[in-house]
Amino acid sequence: MSEPVTTEQRSLAHWAEDGRAGMEAFYALAIEDYRRMVAARDWAADLRGHAVEGRVRVLDVACGSGKFPAELSRRGLAAAVEGTRVEVDLLDPSTFSLGEARGVLEAPFTVRAEHAVRIQDLPTGVGGFDVAWATHALYAVPPDEIGAGIARMVAATRPGGFGAIVHATSASHYLRFAAAFRTTFAPDSVPFTSAGQVRAALAAAGVMPTVTTMRYDVGHADPLVVEGFLQRCVFDDSVPLDRMEDEGAVGAYLDGCGDGEGYRFTQVVDVITWEAAA
Repeated sequence: MSEPVTTEQRSLAHWAEDGRAGMEAFYALAIEDYRRMVAARDWAADLRGHAVEGRVRVLDVACGSGKFPAELSRRGLAAAVEGTRVEVDLLDPSTFSLGEARGVLEAPFTVRAEHAVRIQDLPTGVGGFDVAWATHALYAVPPDEIGAGIARMVAATRPGGFGAIVHATSASHYLRFAAAFRTTFAPDSVPFTSAGQVRAALAAAGVMPTVTTMRYDVGHADPLVVEGFLQRCVFDDSVPLDRMEDEGAVGAYLDGCGDGEGYRFTQVVDVITWEAAA
């Protein structure tokens, strides 16, 4: 009997050119995640405040398609950090994602290096970053490996540096839908990692973070867009929307998300930040 495909493997399979249609459907709603997190704090101050001699080195953990730095640039980051060079190391196990992120980066960002690895596998010789962030990036890290991943992220940040993880709580659509889908359609799949598990991993790594929680809704009226969004949420395009609506825990969950015109999903997301000990 073959081993079940893990959430991490399904995620990697969807970060590919063949999955572009699903990506576009997903970001039709998920772009709101990036708008909200960019508005949540003064990221320009975080970058300026941790620059050394006019340069700040950033580790973008599980960079995906580069939506977070792209939204920062769209919101005027270049002017806000004028005079500071922002050099980014892109990290993602998907070479497709590295290419996507590289292709959308604009001023003030420049790519310094790329690492086609998982964060828990980043070589120990790579480090000294002024800033390290992971934005909606760690869900597919297996729960029994999140501690190693967080510890490596913390270790890669220089003394006095800044860390940030933006991650959905167990009350958020991402985690609630993933749990319902696992119960209904994929009982052998690995659960998503939650913000609570991220915070516990940070505590185990000796970090006492500051946490701000955001709550907002995302939605759409087009069933095809909703279907693509939901499939991408769990990296599984084998179950169409009509089955999701009719079966088990997923059907019960979706029944509570209708708004009369389409669907609206509630996100409850933690912005977790810390200053590394000097």
